[in-house]
Amino acid sequence: MGKALDGVRILDFTHVQSGPTCTQLLAWFGADVIKVERAGAGDITREQLRDIPDVDSLYFTMLNHNKRSVTIDTKHPEGKQVLEALIQKCDVLVENFAPGALDRMGFTWERIQELNPRMIVASVKGFGPGPYEDCKVYENVAQCAGGAASTTGFDDGPPVVTGAQIGDSGTGLHLALGIVTALYQRTQTGRGQRVLAAMQDGVLNLCRVKLRDQQRLERTGVMKEYPQYPNGKFGEAVPRAGNASGGGQPGWILKCKGWETDPNAYIYFITQAPVWAKICNVIGKEEWATDPDYATPVARLPRLKEIFAEIERWTMTKTKFEAMQILNKYDIPCGPILSMKEIAEEPSLRKTGTIVEVDHPTRGKYLTVGNPIKLSDSPTEVKRSPLLGEHTDEVMAELGYSPEQISALRTAGAI
Repeated sequence: MGKALDGVRILDFTHVQSGPTCTQLLAWFGADVIKVERAGAGDITREQLRDIPDVDSLYFTMLNHNKRSVTIDTKHPEGKQVLEALIQKCDVLVENFAPGALDRMGFTWERIQELNPRMIVASVKGFGPGPYEDCKVYENVAQCAGGAASTTGFDDGPPVVTGAQIGDSGTGLHLALGIVTALYQRTQTGRGQRVLAAMQDGVLNLCRVKLRDQQRLERTGVMKEYPQYPNGKFGEAVPRAGNASGGGQPGWILKCKGWETDPNAYIYFITQAPVWAKICNVIGKEEWATDPDYATPVARLPRLKEIFAEIERWTMTKTKFEAMQILNKYDIPCGPILSMKEIAEEPSLRKTGTIVEVDHPTRGKYLTVGNPIKLSDSPTEVKRSPLLGEHTDEVMAELGYSPEQISALRTAGAI
């Protein structure tokens, strides 16, 4: 059985997280991803946050599976010729350099089109066109500029960034979709095109419900599903809403048995309207099901803190897993707060390939995330990340270079 992206060749000029997330996803789907790195150094994340001396870090290995690594000195004239040959052979060039870096290397859009008019050039940038387009952006900067931080946390505290890498990995996922879309359009037009995913744009796309709420707030001056209602005050901008669900079904994180010593002994509980009577029965407040002060969603909104306090009195008598087992019998939506340790040890995630164990020649065995997208006709096999320059000779041979030419280029420092 073939892979979904068999035959697609990606020239990967990405580093750190946003770009490698994109190219790793394409590699998981079967694309041949050739990662171009600096000789002797490579992607900076090879050495960042190392836990084993002189071994590629988990930061690098977990973002570069299923790829081939070549080393090229793009400033060397002969190295530049090698790169030109790769551009002619590849379908997509992906980069997340600082703004203008590709142009300064001599590979403007116009030059790339001369070499390969079918080439798709995909870029991650911090900002799109505008006053900040030349600014360098990292994960937390993107979260702040994209609206996530201002709406995360509790109302009496500062803005908070999330542990989910929505700026880097989130933008990489957006870029991958753009690339696949451009490849599809190329089957009809025969032409390549530029694909841009700005980190600010990607974060904002993931925060669209908060942009929705900004407009609702401007129209009504109040948002009744936010914890500030009814006693708090609303300002001009969407406030931080703690653990409110952000949707039409109110939710909150509640303590479970053992919370005093276990920082993750909590459960997320949603008071979904269709199962309200079942919730009342489970927590021993059957009278709430018919009491006009609690019987309807509208009536419950100003009493949410009281309601969740009562539900919490029940959840604190159960572990998060015991509570889950009981609540699921009644289709009451909920979810345990799982630690990274619990997730790493969860057998079902290993079985589905969401978490996989990979064997590395210098690191040994380690855990990593697998492909979160499952295709029935294109199963993903997660292969280890490449050693620096591991596939240089192999790729050069595919470009038509003889062993003698490859040796001469290496001696000259071009590869």
